[in-house]
Amino acid sequence: MASPPSTRSPNVPKSPPLDFDIQSYHDKVESESEPLEEVIERPYPLPPKPRVNKVLPEDLKTPDNHVERDPRLIRLTGIHPFNVEAPLSDLYDEGFLTTKDLHYVRNHGPVPRVEDDEVLDWEFTVEGMVQKPMKLTLRDLLRDYEQLTYPVTLVCAGNRRKEQNMARKTKGFSWGAAGLSTSLWTGVSLGDLLARACPKRGAKYVCFEGADKLPNGYYATSIKLSWAMDPERGVMVAHKMNGEALHPDHGKPLRIVIPGQIGGRSVKWLKRIIVTPEPSDNWYHIYDNRVLPTMVTPEASANLPEVWKDERYAIYDLNTNSAVCYPAHDERVQLAEGHSDKMYKVKGYGYTGGGRRVGRLEVTLDQGKTWELAKITYPEDEYRLAAENDLLYGGRVDISWRDSSFCWCFWDLDIPLARLQDAKDLMIRAMDDSMNVQPRDMYWSVMGMMNNPWYRVVIHKEDGALRFEHPTQPANMPGGWMARVKGEGRNILNGFWGEKAPGEDEETVEKEPVKEISMVGEKVTRVISLDELRAHDGEDQPWFVVNGQVYDGTKFLEGHPGGAASITAAAGQDATEEFLTIHSENAKAMMPDYHIGTLDADSLAQLTTAPDQPSTPDKSRPVFLQPKYWCPAMLTSKEKVSPDTKIFTFTLDHATQSIGLPVGQHLLMRLRDPASGEAIIRAYTPISDPADKGVLRVLVKIYYDTPSTCGGRMTQALDALPLDQPVDFKGPVGKFTYLGKGRCAINGRERRIRRFVMICAGSGITPIFQVLRAVLADREDPTTCLVLDGNRVEEDILCKEELDTMAVENPGRCTVLYTLSRPLEAWEGLRGRMDRGFLEREVGRPEVGEGRGDVIVLVCGPEGMEGSVKGILGELGWGEEDVLFF
Repeated sequence: MASPPSTRSPNVPKSPPLDFDIQSYHDKVESESEPLEEVIERPYPLPPKPRVNKVLPEDLKTPDNHVERDPRLIRLTGIHPFNVEAPLSDLYDEGFLTTKDLHYVRNHGPVPRVEDDEVLDWEFTVEGMVQKPMKLTLRDLLRDYEQLTYPVTLVCAGNRRKEQNMARKTKGFSWGAAGLSTSLWTGVSLGDLLARACPKRGAKYVCFEGADKLPNGYYATSIKLSWAMDPERGVMVAHKMNGEALHPDHGKPLRIVIPGQIGGRSVKWLKRIIVTPEPSDNWYHIYDNRVLPTMVTPEASANLPEVWKDERYAIYDLNTNSAVCYPAHDERVQLAEGHSDKMYKVKGYGYTGGGRRVGRLEVTLDQGKTWELAKITYPEDEYRLAAENDLLYGGRVDISWRDSSFCWCFWDLDIPLARLQDAKDLMIRAMDDSMNVQPRDMYWSVMGMMNNPWYRVVIHKEDGALRFEHPTQPANMPGGWMARVKGEGRNILNGFWGEKAPGEDEETVEKEPVKEISMVGEKVTRVISLDELRAHDGEDQPWFVVNGQVYDGTKFLEGHPGGAASITAAAGQDATEEFLTIHSENAKAMMPDYHIGTLDADSLAQLTTAPDQPSTPDKSRPVFLQPKYWCPAMLTSKEKVSPDTKIFTFTLDHATQSIGLPVGQHLLMRLRDPASGEAIIRAYTPISDPADKGVLRVLVKIYYDTPSTCGGRMTQALDALPLDQPVDFKGPVGKFTYLGKGRCAINGRERRIRRFVMICAGSGITPIFQVLRAVLADREDPTTCLVLDGNRVEEDILCKEELDTMAVENPGRCTVLYTLSRPLEAWEGLRGRMDRGFLEREVGRPEVGEGRGDVIVLVCGPEGMEGSVKGILGELGWGEEDVLFF
């Protein structure tokens, strides 16, 4: 048996001169190796011919508007970020090697954009506990190191997660059974790189960091250094996939490929290789790709940081798994006369991890009482037959010396139709050469990873045919026996796949009541076209779409808490994401009153796939905020102003661009949840002066997780966001605008006032501060202001220095009163909560007679405070028209 070379093979062309052209070099390597596949017959499979794809319409309005993709891929987390798998039958039909078109994709955020002319100069480092730190380019990698090519199956740790989500919701999105793919990868042995860098004594791990900027920092993870250095493990720094430069979704221009381990360890867009004494402390290494103990619930997991950090629960090697691909889900096989002697070939895949090999695949037709061995084929073994000097795509193919198995295998079994007709179901299980066997039942865990129970396909007898039903369908696609069983009120985890136990007369599990708020009118049957919808995209009669249903917002323009702009901005558009993210259950319950029809299927497809804004917004526009479109601004600084509050500064498109936010209005900010990819949208009022140019400053109180409560999704995601990351904004929205000199507009109606009473708490100061600053900035403005600011302790008072300065500089026009519920002894201000006694003393009852109506109370703070203030002011006689809640 040949041994793995530790230096450049003598059959690899010598290093070219320093000024060589890489493409010419690659061409030369191919021409000097054996003739290409069109000329000779190779002993191993070559990849199918890839398709010519284009940027899809649904991606044009996302940061991935530069990435060409195959429309057959099933999106698992909405439009963006891009997390997809192929239809299971299509994946199987491509064979052993998967094209870039159907290869599964797991992206946590936007795909880094790397132009072709930048590829060779892509830099990455080898650093940390090494004697010889290195900074390399892809050009260096191609020039100075031996190139290798061999097949590797990558598998997402979430493969088959939809089954766990059907049993009990996990924290992850719903992968089907096609979260795996196999390609030929070309690159350099990671062990060669590390050997040249010389790890120091005490080094035990190697960390990888990518270039993808995410809500919780750059994506990074780690594996053991001994694995990385072991040629038998085959860890590679790859730059080609199936003979082509890496596709952007798959790490262009450089990535790690770790055979036999979960795909989450194979970091894409590689920038740093760091040798360390401990595992990575990166957020994504700790809070992703773990199998926590089954008793840890999603709710409890938020308060168990030490459990997440326990390396015993980290996933590295894949477990043993298999699935049925044929018969496909909902496939029908007719049972003609004389069918009993006809055979059906059941087919599927199997895989395992850690370099082990699947040693047997077994099929049962009687729920595990008896088993039959399926035939297994190992296409990977054909690469062991490559000639010693065989080069493919510039890389040495010889893996004859390696005992490890890195790829999936295929199985099949011919079964008489008569036996299938007599069976209730068929199931497959795999066992590897370490005798690790798939379990009968699932091990549920909070992340829903490594799901590998027997793969069960139910057999239905219908109208002279057999219909086959898989466990689930990926994403939100309907279908599967698990959904059916759950819909019937049965318990999937009862040990009998939700069916009645032997001898059981009645199902013991009661059907859980479905709590779903209907947003449609029962008697509404009108079908609306896209032309009709877009004829109502203005302010007079705004129509908008949520979940394919059309709503007329005209009657709610004046009463909408967010102001008429919130509705008119959505006119003529699909507002599903924003509406469902922002609005409460009460708001959803009101929707039938505004429901006018259903958008026809073709129109809905056009509306949801066509870009609703230019793929590249006009950056030269004078005003940043747009009411109908999300516009990105770059996060450029974070300034801590209190233990839990920061000012986030965003840079606009150019230095002379104004924000475009009237005084009293607010904007919407959108981020993506790093785990689920779901949109997080919240309203904020910047502390920027409306006259500021080129920058946007937002004061945000961070609500962190505590041992007893979960923190804020948006504020924690924003706090973890790395600098130089784009964040989306839209606006302005809001029903109140201050026009100056005692004039304001509420829902478009102008009103004159002489006095503001401003009641706030915590970060609720931001809209108050904006209006107060505008009033006091004009010396001729006769309006007076009383600010009542309630907090727990003095350090919770935000913008205190600015407020105190405004009060000192504007005596008679501005009064600021602070009250603390938990003050220290040294506090000299007011004490206590803003209760009835406080508000009756400081605000009083509204005036009667001629002056009534020229005083407005502005309120902003936590929900509990706002509710309390509303009730107390109502008891004191203040009407709804005189109290405005931001």
